[in-house]
Amino acid sequence: MAYDKFDARIDSLVMETRTFWDPAVGTLADEDKSWLADAVHQQPQQAKKIAYERSHTGFTRQITVTPDDIARIYRERVAAG
Repeated sequence: MAYDKFDARIDSLVMETRTFWDPAVGTLADEDKSWLADAVHQQPQQAKKIAYERSHTGFTRQITVTPDDIARIYRERVAAG
């Protein structure tokens, strides 16, 4: 079974998260990576590239942050601000 799209049931069993960066994102400061990773994991259903990996206690959510994710997060921040 492939775990390569958002699944609310599987996401409820997530025990750990990992964040990867699409090469198209380029170089970001560590502090930018930190808050962007937090933001993308707060709304995993909107991530462009998501995968789940089975672990002994549940699942690990892996999100690869894309330029589209970053653009969406900035748009949301501007709209909320």
